[in-house]
Amino acid sequence: EVQKHSVHTLVFRSLKRTHDMFVADNAKPIPLDEESHKVKMSVKLRTEYGSVLHMPTLKENLREKGGPNSGDPYAQKQFPANQGQELEYMITGTHPYPSGPGVALTADTKVQRMPSESAAQSLAVALPASQSRLDATRTAAGVGDIYRHAGIAERSQPPGMAVALVEAGGNKNSALMAKKAPTMPKPQWHPPWKLYRVISGHLGWVRCIAVEPGNQWFVTGSADRTIKIWDLASGKLKLSLTGHISTVRGVIVSARSPYLFSCGEDKQVKCWDLEYNKVIRHYHGHLSAVYGLDLHPTIDVLVTCSRDSTARIWDVRTKASVHTLSGHTNAVATVKCQAAEPQIITGSHDTTIRLWDLVAGKTRVTLTNHKKSVRAVVLHPRHYTFASGSPDNIKQWKFPDGNFIQNLSGHNAIINTLAVNSDGVLVSGADNGTMHLWDWRTGYNFQRVHAAVQPGSLDSESGIFACVFDQSESRLLTAEADKTIKVYKEDDTATEETHPISWKPEIIKRKRF
Repeated sequence: EVQKHSVHTLVFRSLKRTHDMFVADNAKPIPLDEESHKVKMSVKLRTEYGSVLHMPTLKENLREKGGPNSGDPYAQKQFPANQGQELEYMITGTHPYPSGPGVALTADTKVQRMPSESAAQSLAVALPASQSRLDATRTAAGVGDIYRHAGIAERSQPPGMAVALVEAGGNKNSALMAKKAPTMPKPQWHPPWKLYRVISGHLGWVRCIAVEPGNQWFVTGSADRTIKIWDLASGKLKLSLTGHISTVRGVIVSARSPYLFSCGEDKQVKCWDLEYNKVIRHYHGHLSAVYGLDLHPTIDVLVTCSRDSTARIWDVRTKASVHTLSGHTNAVATVKCQAAEPQIITGSHDTTIRLWDLVAGKTRVTLTNHKKSVRAVVLHPRHYTFASGSPDNIKQWKFPDGNFIQNLSGHNAIINTLAVNSDGVLVSGADNGTMHLWDWRTGYNFQRVHAAVQPGSLDSESGIFACVFDQSESRLLTAEADKTIKVYKEDDTATEETHPISWKPEIIKRKRF
């Protein structure tokens, strides 16, 4: 028969069983044994921190703990390594060393020279002012010092926070600051450019333009199949050269010889001798229209690019085709040469940019970031960087591997041409006749120009096909669809007060694509 109990008794028994079950709490830590803890700490100090125990530690650490003995039974004084030391800054002696060469280092033979009082003072004076004051407030190394000395970030540091150490006049303030999102630096101020001359004379679109190295004259090529040479100072026509049977798409003047090179939609590449004003060489090989050309700055090599999807490297003297650079899958619109590697850069209608190895005749790098045709590439005259222009964006890149730097967004048109000067003014000219001027470093668009077309032309004939700075970089020449050449110069009367930069330090959103 089951014995009946009151509810009170049953509850009490249940409580007792529960109490008996949990009275022995095995999760509780073992009571700390003072002696063994001291031994453990001294061993740990010697093994892990022996090499840095002579370093001073921050006094504020002690101050936060309320002095060496308040509430901390294992404070500084009790560590064997630091016994007898005061909490002031001490200049310690040398490390122990044997008394002579070939003598083993033992307790009997070790020598340790302690500095005299005057030597210690002179050593303290010799330290930099701020450093000596900082060191005067320290007594031994903290864990943070050790981590910093080893170049490891402290594990206790929360993610996304940076320790800022500000030293001003020897005072050291440690502050935890959240990292700011990168903001666009203030752009350099550039004076605005203004149109001051319009040169007419061609009977068709002016497709290409180049300034000769002596800065006396410049040359243009046109859809009227002629090449014209103009005086740079006066804008007067000096000479017309005929010989191409279709639109002239590229001209360049050699700095190494009295030659002018031209190429056109007739598949021809010509070398003109400017002493006789006659064609002296033809470079045969392209299977379709030749869209651009460039000369190598240090060797007698000519590079051309064509609608046949190739670029060709020619020996100027022998007319031989040294390499055919194949790899693009559509017309190659622009080509540039430089003395440093990669020596050849091409931009194509297949949306890619290729950096080429001149010696091997092979692609080093292919840049696929653009989404639309790349019609223009320009190399910075001083920095080891370049820019490419496409209807989606102007992009800046670093040599030699084509690392992406930044996008220059805002010129929403088909960009036909880019030019840059050593002041960091980048000019982009577009098919709709607009010209944007940018600060190279920051990508800030400081001016937009849309010049009126020549009287008698349709507004739809507003278009910029090529632009170039003269050798002094004080003039900007543009070749346009209204059959004119427009010359721009900096506005001498402009100042930073009259034309301020309307710039806000916006957060940078640099997209890779």
